Amino acid sequence: MAKKRGNNEGSIHRRTNGTWRAQVTLNDRRLSFTADTRRECQEWIRKTLAQIDEGMTFASTRITLQEYLTEWLISKQSSIKPRTWTHYKQLVRQYIAPRLGHIRVKDLQPEHFQSFYNQMQQQGIGVFTIRKIHAVLHSALSHAMKLNMIGHNPASAVIKPRKPTTEMVILDESQISQMLLAAKDTRLESILHLAVTSGMRQMELLGLKWIDLDWIKQTIKVERQLVRPEGGEIQFTSPKTKFGRRTVSLGSKAIEILRSQYKRQHAERQAAGDLWTENDLIFTNAIGGPLDSRNLLRDFKKMLRDANLPMIRFHDLRHMAASLMLNHNVPVLVVSRMLGHSRPSITLDVYGHLIPSAQAEVAEKMDELITPIELFSCTQLHPVAPDLRHQPVEPE
Repeated sequence: MAKKRGNNEGSIHRRTNGTWRAQVTLNDRRLSFTADTRRECQEWIRKTLAQIDEGMTFASTRITLQEYLTEWLISKQSSIKPRTWTHYKQLVRQYIAPRLGHIRVKDLQPEHFQSFYNQMQQQGIGVFTIRKIHAVLHSALSHAMKLNMIGHNPASAVIKPRKPTTEMVILDESQISQMLLAAKDTRLESILHLAVTSGMRQMELLGLKWIDLDWIKQTIKVERQLVRPEGGEIQFTSPKTKFGRRTVSLGSKAIEILRSQYKRQHAERQAAGDLWTENDLIFTNAIGGPLDSRNLLRDFKKMLRDANLPMIRFHDLRHMAASLMLNHNVPVLVVSRMLGHSRPSITLDVYGHLIPSAQAEVAEKMDELITPIELFSCTQLHPVAPDLRHQPVEPE
């Protein structure tokens, strides 16, 4: 009777068509692998046995990447923000599943991902999208390692495309004034003024409520942000990071403009009547509902065109706020806290180039510090009077 092959054994044999077949027994069932060379089969057996030693089961060897990612997304849903989860789901559905979804998780190799990224670049898919896809795959497969489904993360060995350096597009101070003048007495006036003076993110602005505003202290709290999951209802979540929850001081002009916004909203509430839905939001649509970010962007772009101003993103208003503060010598720590960054170093990484250069003044100071001072002897400082006794006498 033939000896039954155990989990710690593998076999290799050559097939009639010239290829090689490797087999390993796991949980009384066979795993097979076919390759062009014996060496590839030996390497497959080595890796498979290592995975078995780490706890890999037969069931886990049958799971495809698409099946695994579906389960992984379900497990991640409660631990990440809805907008992030929706974005992950879209990346899996649109890019990952159609190209790699059929491959079993245990068979994934770095070359699968490298070829995938290279193809996407050739097809003109943006670098940021590819880098985000890589982040999703790396995170998902790191979890697969913890579940003993694989022994290593094949995404770790991949060369991901380098993050491009893009020039920040912002308006100068005169253009900012022109923009705010164009928005005066419109629905955009208060939100644009607050965006430029506070540096809040768009979704933080749309999540502001009147209860967050302290008219006396002239401060406003950032407690939430508005999100709209794909195909879902509008939701309010905590800010992007824990440091995003912050209190921002406002100037007297900002308070004045918000008073005008309060009066405008009161008039709209009366005009809407029973159609009004009270959400206590500072920025709303005509019937009290959350302001749609797409409609806001459309109106913002139209205003820029009508004012003959450069086309910028709404998010660029945040960059403009940082630029104004740093160019007027507001300490980086203060700017960092207003923007909701976790560390001043993040502010410096993103906006350090906007800080006015003081190199000319430093150069002059360094010259002053190290310029050599000529030393004089006592004789030089107090020259001796000449001895006139031996000098020729000029005729009278």
